[in-house]
Amino acid sequence: MLEEIREQPGALERTLAGELRRVEEFKRHIEKRRPRLIVLVARGTSDNAALFGRYLLEITTGIPVSLAAPSISTLYEAHIDYREALVVAISQSGESTDTNLVLERARLQGALTLGITNERSSSLVRLAEHLFLVRAGKERSVAATKTYTGQMLMLYLLSYALGGGIRLEDFRRLPDAVEEALRLEPAVQALSERYRFMRYAVVVGRGLNYANAFEFALKLMETCYVVAERFSSADFLHGPIALVEPSFPVFAFAPPDVTWPSMDETLAKLQGLQAEIVAITDSGNRDVSARATKVIRLPRRLPEVLTPIPYIVPAQLFAACLAAQKGLNPDHPRTLRKVTLTL
Repeated sequence: MLEEIREQPGALERTLAGELRRVEEFKRHIEKRRPRLIVLVARGTSDNAALFGRYLLEITTGIPVSLAAPSISTLYEAHIDYREALVVAISQSGESTDTNLVLERARLQGALTLGITNERSSSLVRLAEHLFLVRAGKERSVAATKTYTGQMLMLYLLSYALGGGIRLEDFRRLPDAVEEALRLEPAVQALSERYRFMRYAVVVGRGLNYANAFEFALKLMETCYVVAERFSSADFLHGPIALVEPSFPVFAFAPPDVTWPSMDETLAKLQGLQAEIVAITDSGNRDVSARATKVIRLPRRLPEVLTPIPYIVPAQLFAACLAAQKGLNPDHPRTLRKVTLTL
């Protein structure tokens, strides 16, 4: 898992270099057939990437985005009118049974379909009309890391293809930003020692980093066996904050831009409850030091729209290091396999 976390700058660079031509072709195609709706379908870590995609695509393109519930098709066999919709299936392996079935039926029902996967020989590649290929190399650890950030990059490129206003030059900044985040590994490893006996935690995010709260919590659950709840910082105040007591661990994604006032309010209330707060932020947010018990600070300030990929890297490192502190193997969590087949 640690090796694959460290491979992410190279994986992002390969994906950019290898997929730009295909993205430009898709951009020309989509200009003639602009969708009125985007539907994202995924499971597991890929579903967290899809949640990020929902925020990114709606914010940058103005097109409504829905996250598919596969059981509507696979169990209830409902027929959905996908005309004028773009249906995007996101799968690390390309072999997720229910994801593929939703995409196949959507294409038959008139949808424009796109597959995002790390496996060029997978079933998803054969089913989708268009393909964006993550070029992360084979992922050996059951806990997905480099494919998650690769999928997020593909969603940035989809936004670009749809006229979302993000420039290609912006994407090219991301591998360096991830490289800088990786330099925090010694500090993150030292911090993880404190949480060796942690059994419960909450992770909060907002807006574009809301999906990272889900992904960080998933990593804590599957690699460290920590019961980790995840919330929007806004939703957290509407009830779940009642579970917090002194020294309760809360992890927060806290970029300095539009979501900070809301996050600041949440952290202030947590501070009053004497929670132990670990904030992930960057050099642009100095105010968070007054709220958090510990701060993981990336050295480069990025526009908030570009923060999700570099911000997840310290969280990935923390989960991998904490698993080692607990004497667990994050590459082979109990009861899990790399590919999960569900209907």
